[in-house]
Amino acid sequence: MPLAESPVTIAVGDVQVSGVYARPDNPFATLVVAHGAGAGMEHPFMSGFTRALHDDGVATLRFNFPYREAGRKFPDRPPAAIAAWRAAMDAARSLSEGEPLWAAGKSFGGRMASMAVAEGMPASGLVYLGYPLHPPGKPEKLRDEHLYGLELPMLFLQGTRDTFATPELLEGVVSRVGPNATLHWCEGGDHSFAVAGHKRGAAEIGASLAPPAAAFMRASG
Repeated sequence: MPLAESPVTIAVGDVQVSGVYARPDNPFATLVVAHGAGAGMEHPFMSGFTRALHDDGVATLRFNFPYREAGRKFPDRPPAAIAAWRAAMDAARSLSEGEPLWAAGKSFGGRMASMAVAEGMPASGLVYLGYPLHPPGKPEKLRDEHLYGLELPMLFLQGTRDTFATPELLEGVVSRVGPNATLHWCEGGDHSFAVAGHKRGAAEIGASLAPPAAAFMRASG
C-alpha cells in the first residue's frame, strides 16, 4: 500500500509554492527533491522516484519552483531558484525529527541545489538525477566551477547517452571534485534515463533510480 502523501505550502519570499511530503516509519534520512526545467513536481518521474524511496526508508519532500507554480515556461534565475531551495530545506527540517537532510534534483533542480549549497545552504549530501554539465552540443560551456568547493557527499546518477553531459567530461569533473563525489552510470540512458528499445514509463524509470540513491545516502551516513 503506497505511503500517504501530504500537501504542503512553502513560502518563498512573498510567493508560495506547492510541495508534497511523505514520511515512512523511522526514516534514516529525508531527501528534498526538485524538478527539472520542463516539468513540475507531479511528473511521474518525480513521483516514481520519491515513492520508491519510501520503501527504502527515506522521507521525501518534492516541491515546485516559483516559475512552475505560476505556470511560466522559463526557469527561474539562480537567485530565485536558490531562495526556493532554502525555503524547501527549511520546510523539510521543520517536518523532520533530526535525521540527515539531503538535497536532490532532476537536471536544473539538482544544479540549483548544488549552487545553493555552494552559497551556504546546509545539506548532508547531494544527489543529481542527470546533472546538466553543459548544453547539448556545447561541451565547451561547462557548468562546473562551483562544484569543486563542495566537500559533502555527492552522487551523480547519469545516463551514458545524456546529451547534457559528455561521459569523458563528466568523469573528469567528478574525478577533480574528489573522493566525496561518486558517479553512477545508467547504461544507455538519455537525459530522461530512457533506454532505447526498453519500454518503461516515467514512473518506473524514476523508481529505478531510488535504490542506488538510497544505498549511497545510507553508506554516507
